[in-house]
Amino acid sequence: MKRLLLAACIVAACKPSSRTSEPVASRSAIALPGGEHGIGFDDLRFAPSISRVVAPAGGTGKLDLIDPRTRAVTAIDGFGTAEASGGHENGTTSADEGSGFLFAIDRTRLALVAIDEKTNAIVGSARLASSPDYVRWVAATRELWVTEPDEERIEVFTLTGSTPKHAAFIAVKGGPESLVVDAHRAFTHRWDGETVAIDVTSRATIASWRNGCEGSRGIALDARRGWLFVGCAEGKATVLAVDSGTLLGSVAVGAGVDVIDFNPRLSHLYVPSAKPGTLSIVGVGAHGELRAIATVDTAAGAHCVTADDRDHAWVCDVRGGKLLDIADTFEARH
Repeated sequence: MKRLLLAACIVAACKPSSRTSEPVASRSAIALPGGEHGIGFDDLRFAPSISRVVAPAGGTGKLDLIDPRTRAVTAIDGFGTAEASGGHENGTTSADEGSGFLFAIDRTRLALVAIDEKTNAIVGSARLASSPDYVRWVAATRELWVTEPDEERIEVFTLTGSTPKHAAFIAVKGGPESLVVDAHRAFTHRWDGETVAIDVTSRATIASWRNGCEGSRGIALDARRGWLFVGCAEGKATVLAVDSGTLLGSVAVGAGVDVIDFNPRLSHLYVPSAKPGTLSIVGVGAHGELRAIATVDTAAGAHCVTADDRDHAWVCDVRGGKLLDIADTFEARH
């Protein structure tokens, strides 16, 4: 994720990958404030409690909240900018929500920031020990886990009121890349095709599995069925059973896969491919089998996606400084 991509935008039609009787996905774009010269996107999230797409907008110095229904954009200021750091890939590049707050990292200032969801005001912050990649809220322990791949570790913060406080480091040799959390475990990758499971209470590594990738990148979770999805940089997605690490399925897509996401209602996995500038909509079958349903043209360099609660996928247009809103009208694959 830390090698962010800036490339030319491709505007094209959306098309099914196989059955021509399938509906065609619709696509539109939303420009983000200050993104005219590109945005160093790295992570996208959907925050269910406030029903907003959360877009950490890199060197613009803003964390953008998009209402999927009205398409209104609210920009939260107060983060580092490209001018201050010398690159679009700095500023705020990852965020999550929990306990009435949005939490965002700031690579420019090496800070972890807490934002009140009701007022959109920054209400707390903590210094990070090294350059961050992902931040995720761990509900079971009321902690924040921040990946720091340069040091091959996760930094753990407890939350006291609105203030994060450093608590521990967790070593992840050969990583960590990406992070997702269920009720009891956190999952992250090593770069060379291995996935690690960590107990959130003891903070101990409890399992590691080969995930079928040459280069591990994105991660997503089907918590109900206990399936973990893995994005492979070389152009593939796989799925593992989290109780055993068994590889259940695999599907080939375009190269340059990074951030992925899963729609549990439709049982669709969204896999952007940065090199061809496409989004693969992948159906996940009852036994974990993966099958490409459609390929949607996005923009060259578009490498991150999140799914909202309306069966829309939101893809980052890196050079255009926009989010692409793609309506998923394809049938559920349970």
